[in-house]
Amino acid sequence: MRSDTVTLPTEAMRRAMAEAEVGDDVLDGDPTMRELEERVAGLLGAADALWTPTGSMANLIALMSRLGRGDSFLAPQGAHVLDFELGTAAWLAGGMPRPLPHDAGPGKVTASAVRRAAADDGFYASLRPVLLCLENTHNSAGGTVTAPEEHASVAAAARAARLSVHLDGARLWNAAVALGVPPGALTVGADTVAVCLSKGLGAPVGSVVAGSAEFVEYARRLRKMLG
Repeated sequence: MRSDTVTLPTEAMRRAMAEAEVGDDVLDGDPTMRELEERVAGLLGAADALWTPTGSMANLIALMSRLGRGDSFLAPQGAHVLDFELGTAAWLAGGMPRPLPHDAGPGKVTASAVRRAAADDGFYASLRPVLLCLENTHNSAGGTVTAPEEHASVAAAARAARLSVHLDGARLWNAAVALGVPPGALTVGADTVAVCLSKGLGAPVGSVVAGSAEFVEYARRLRKMLG
């Protein structure tokens, strides 16, 4: 059990891949990919979703859609978007990271901490906080699982402070199983959600980023920009 990334497709999965109906995603769309995106969107309670080759790209697309130069984003200390994505949130998405201490237990922040950090002092030379990134499970904090009511409270505080909310749910499937709730119960209040297919599920590659139909339309352009 070195990592949940060391999982392999079953024979049935390999057979399904070999026999899948395929198309050109650039021209007319790939029907199997579209079915996957729609299924994941439904599971997450989102209007639409887009496949990406990696979880880091899924997160980056969500951040690029919200951040600009002079903006900052908040995230619990040790979050994947802070420590394990080579600073792309800053040098590609253009937002400066602001880690939040775990004041509600490992990997967790309180609504009051978000409200304090989101306060804009109005000074023209200050960074402008515009986004909160949450992670469930929080991998660096020992795989901490955030319950629906905890997530909803923090997300509501962020939105009340006029912050967008992105959920890095790379291991959201694990959190849903641990809590015995559907994945969509853990995404309430999030504008965008990223989930990984190769962690725990056995898929060889891939993630999905979900949100509104307008977001996914823009996300497709961002994915192209990233190659």
